[in-house]
Amino acid sequence: MTETLLEVRGLRTVFHALDGAWPAVDGVDLAIARGEVLGLVGESGSGKSVTGFSLVRLIDPPGEIVAGTIRFAGEDIRAASDERLRALRGDRIAMIFQDPLMTLNPVLSIGEQMSEAILEHRDIGRSAALDEAAKALARVGISSPQARLEQFPHEFSGGMRQRVAIATALLNDPDLIIADEPTTALDVTIQSQILFEVQKLAREAGTAVLWITHDLAVVAELADRVAVMYAGRIVEIGPVDAVLDAPRHPYTLGLLNSSATLVAPGGRLNQIDGVAPRIDDRPSGCPFRPRCPNALPLCAERDPMPTEEGSRSYRCHNPVPQGDAA
Repeated sequence: MTETLLEVRGLRTVFHALDGAWPAVDGVDLAIARGEVLGLVGESGSGKSVTGFSLVRLIDPPGEIVAGTIRFAGEDIRAASDERLRALRGDRIAMIFQDPLMTLNPVLSIGEQMSEAILEHRDIGRSAALDEAAKALARVGISSPQARLEQFPHEFSGGMRQRVAIATALLNDPDLIIADEPTTALDVTIQSQILFEVQKLAREAGTAVLWITHDLAVVAELADRVAVMYAGRIVEIGPVDAVLDAPRHPYTLGLLNSSATLVAPGGRLNQIDGVAPRIDDRPSGCPFRPRCPNALPLCAERDPMPTEEGSRSYRCHNPVPQGDAA
């Protein structure tokens, strides 16, 4: 499927402080087609989660979306009323948070919460809603789902709570899923099961997925395209095989070389020199310049504009030579 479902242009989200307004997301452009999985990767603090929250307007003060357009199925999300957003969230757009406690109410049973997510958007009976909730729990590997519906969040482990949150997001077969590191707390077997369910949903129902993660192995298995984020900007984006096999941005190459799978047992992990800049202390020119082995004098003078190269794009004055691999 090639129809664009989500289109983001020039998204800028800032956090206000006494000494200014500092950009956590700084001019992000993204597009996701129906049935496509886009992986969004980067270090902690790169702006991945803020991007996800911005797309569904879940940014609270002192944060604020100050620029850019967000169009979902042609509809302007930034201009949508609160009532319209409530109708979209949980139905056509679902978000899976990294912390399941952001999703689950501690004083309501799992069945009450999951059935309410269905009844809010569909005209069916409560009994039918509970049956659908039980089926959703089974999809994410929770045994005895009917009995689990009567339990409360505190009776579940952290990993099981996350599975409940994922099941809740899948209940209404949304058009778009924004998933913020949803499988971090899960074991490998359950993670694989959930990745399979997400791929199946994208393939069979045409659901678009933005999968936010730091795990490049998950992106390689799940995504069709990958966007690499640094200091609030997309520094490289393209087909997952092309970007991971032959990265053009030095930061992408650094992330790949930092993978533990490339290190012999007992060997030292590779790492990118330095640390990511704070949002209130980003360097002039290219924000990756202080850590970049390819930096040129020009990199301190001017932030690179996107370079289009076939189906991929990157922002770098001195890119990794074609053919160089991690």
